[in-house]
Amino acid sequence: MKKIGLFYSFNTKKTAQTAKRIVESFGSENIDEINVEELTEKQFLGYDNIILGVPTWFDGELPNYWDEFVPALDDLDLRGKKVAIYGAGNQKDYPENFVDAVGIMSQLVEKQGAKVIGHTSVKGYTFESSKAKQGDVFVGLALDFENQSSMNKERIASWCEQLIKEFQ
Repeated sequence: MKKIGLFYSFNTKKTAQTAKRIVESFGSENIDEINVEELTEKQFLGYDNIILGVPTWFDGELPNYWDEFVPALDDLDLRGKKVAIYGAGNQKDYPENFVDAVGIMSQLVEKQGAKVIGHTSVKGYTFESSKAKQGDVFVGLALDFENQSSMNKERIASWCEQLIKEFQ
């Protein structure tokens, strides 16, 4: 398997905690962690296998630290890249836009030619709507630290096993 670029904000708590579990699953020799707050286009294009940590903020928005890089995506050719996306949301307090940022980011990278992998089932979640939902799956890994934190470890481990196969 080619080396994976794991992009997330190092200044986050839950997204960074998830990143550490992902690194443990893949092994640190197989993955490079890159702080999205310092991300360059050259770094992003340096990987064919990419994992993005994108929590949902406020009423279904991307975190502001992604705002700096998102405009650059419009000029990048991501054909041949496989991108997996994970993010946290709160399905109880924000049921109308649960993990929307995962869906927003998925649309952005797909528009540039990337193949989004790592889809997961919506079963076990209770929410009204989500931009991350396509049919009966999320386009990435949905985590809820506020209401289902006891399920996160198993969900992350299962997702990583799935990604190991999909990144081949």
